[in-house]
This record gives sequence, structure tokens and C-alpha cells, in this order.
Amino acid sequence: MDESKATPKAVVLSAILHIGIVGFLFLAILPCSSYENAFEALHLPAWMNPITCSKPLELQGPIIEATLIGPTGSPPPKAVKAKPVPNTVPPPPTVPPPTPPQPDTPVIKTLPPPPEHVDVVDQERVVEDAALKAEDAKKLQEEKDRQRQSELDAQAAKKKEEEKKKLDALFAQMDAASAQTKKLDSKARQAKQQMEDLKNAQDNGLPDLPAAAQRQTGNNSQNSSLADEYTAAIQNAVTPNWLRPDNIPAVPCQVHIVQSPGGDVMSATVDPSCPYDDAGRRSVENAVLRTKTLPYKGFESVFQRNLTFTFRPQ
Repeated sequence: MDESKATPKAVVLSAILHIGIVGFLFLAILPCSSYENAFEALHLPAWMNPITCSKPLELQGPIIEATLIGPTGSPPPKAVKAKPVPNTVPPPPTVPPPTPPQPDTPVIKTLPPPPEHVDVVDQERVVEDAALKAEDAKKLQEEKDRQRQSELDAQAAKKKEEEKKKLDALFAQMDAASAQTKKLDSKARQAKQQMEDLKNAQDNGLPDLPAAAQRQTGNNSQNSSLADEYTAAIQNAVTPNWLRPDNIPAVPCQVHIVQSPGGDVMSATVDPSCPYDDAGRRSVENAVLRTKTLPYKGFESVFQRNLTFTFRPQ
């Protein structure tokens, strides 16, 4: 046989076999009522039906309609009476159960009946005690408030004092700066005056003076003494150390000087007749003290331990 012709035939037979198996399985799962309905539809006799359904039980009496829902719908099983088994074990001795402890019942004391007449004195005493306690509490709170206010006042005073110290220090710095400025201005004026004096001393021409056979010095007098030269030397030594205040008049001022041999200044006191103010008097005294040593060599014969010196501002 030709193999090319045998293969399609085998495939067809295999397909028919599988279709038959599937059909048999389908017919096997159909319920019996389906077969009965099919035979009735084809008007075939019932004896030809290979599968018939079992008939339900038919009992005499009226029809009872009931709906069973779940396992609870089924009738309960009948009770079976079991034969009693004789008990051969003797019963345990009867022991009464322990009595539980009873809780202690609190004893309720019966309060005495209220008095028929209320004691007004006791009520007044209670009211007075309450008023006293309220007053004490009020006083305690007021004391706390006063103490707190005192603390706040102390803190404010301390802060104010610190601010005042800062302002005082600032003003002190400003005063020191002003005094330093005045001191520098005074030194500048003194330097300028000394330069003018030096320029005038170097000027040999004296057109405003009358003609003279000999050059005159000192106070433009004909004769000069050692005492006048000593006074002029002291004036020249003190003037560079003088810090001239403002508004000082150009008038002389007497100063009492105490010095040791050699010219060392011990003290300097302005005479009460001096026309300067307090600042001007202190400036003259300080100028003498800053000089420290007055001219001495060459003026031993006119030296005085207690010297009254007439200071003349230039």
C-alpha cells in the first residue's frame, strides 16, 4: 500500500474515534431526565430508553409542602435508649465546698440628727475665720508683689547707674580730649610767641628808638642791676612752661616761690592780689613748678630762698 494514501485515512479514523469518545462522555454526563425528555419528543416507547430515572416515593395522605434549608432542615435522629451500666466504683466521700470569705460589711454610723436651732455664734465664727484667711492670703500676695516690685526697682536702678557710669566715662574722655586740644593750642601760641620774640631779638635795627651812643638793654634804662637780670632770667625760664588759658589779661601777677640753694623749686603760690581767675592762677603756679630749677649760677649774690616773683605774660 502506498504510504502517501494511508496517512490521510489514519488521520480521519483517529478524528472519528476522538469524536466518538467525546460524544460518549457527553451522553454519560447527561441526567436521566434529559433522556426521558428526548424519547418523549421523538415519540419513542419507554422500553427503548436505556436510562430511566427512579420514581419518587408515593405515600397515602395529603400532600405536605415543605422547604428544607441546610442541615438544620432534616429531622432530628431518633433517640436510642442505652442500657444502664451498673456502677461498681464507690462514690467519693462528700466534702462540702469551702465557704468563700465574705467581704467585711462596712459599719455605717448613723449621724446624729441636725440641731433644731442653728448656732448663730458658730456660723459667725466660721465666717470670721474665712475672712481672716482671705485677708492673710491678700496680705501675703501684696507682700510678694512689693518684693517683686523692689527687685524690679533695684534692677532698674542698677541699670541706670551703669548707664550713668558709661556717660560719665564718655564725658571724661571728651573733657580730656578738650583739655588736650587746649593744651596743644596753648603750646602752639607759645611757640608762635617765642618765634616772634626770637625774630625781634635778632633784629638789630631799631627805627622806633632814639639814637644812642651805646645799645640799651633790659627795661631801656641807662643802668642795669644784677637783680633785674635775675628777674629777667626767671621770667625766661618760666614762660616756656606756661600753658596760657583763654581770656588772660596782659597784666603782671605776683608769685611767692620757695626754692633751695641751687635753684630747685620747692613750692609756688600766687599772691591774692593777682588779677587772674582760678584757672589763670593755677596755670602760673604750674608753670613755676614745671620749671623745677630756676637760674642760680652767676646770681648767687642776689639769690633768695623765699622769692616774690612778678610774672609778666608775653
